[in-house]
Amino acid sequence: MELRNIMSSVLEAAEDKKAQDAVILDIAGLSVVADYFMICHGNSETQVQAIAKEIRDKAFDIGLDPKPMEGFDEARWVLIDLGDVVAHVFHREEREYYNIEKLWADAAYVELDQAK
Repeated sequence: MELRNIMSSVLEAAEDKKAQDAVILDIAGLSVVADYFMICHGNSETQVQAIAKEIRDKAFDIGLDPKPMEGFDEARWVLIDLGDVVAHVFHREEREYYNIEKLWADAAYVELDQAK
């Protein structure tokens, strides 16, 4: 599956559950972990879980086999590993605290309309 389709599907799934401030970082060349990070947040544990579940379900729908989610039960920072794309779904407070966009400051932002 083409990376653009994966990013688009992940972004669409997050937006379907009203994720806040979604960004996609191009980390190819900066990390061997993945090529892209999708980062967003929800305003409650319930919303974080709903966003994460929707992303995982959408991944299955498009033929991916995501690894088990990390952090789902606590719903403060959920990681969904889709191979070349890793989705980070934060609770708003954790996103502000960890500020991983700053940690990956050398990464280029992917224009969201380019991901769709």
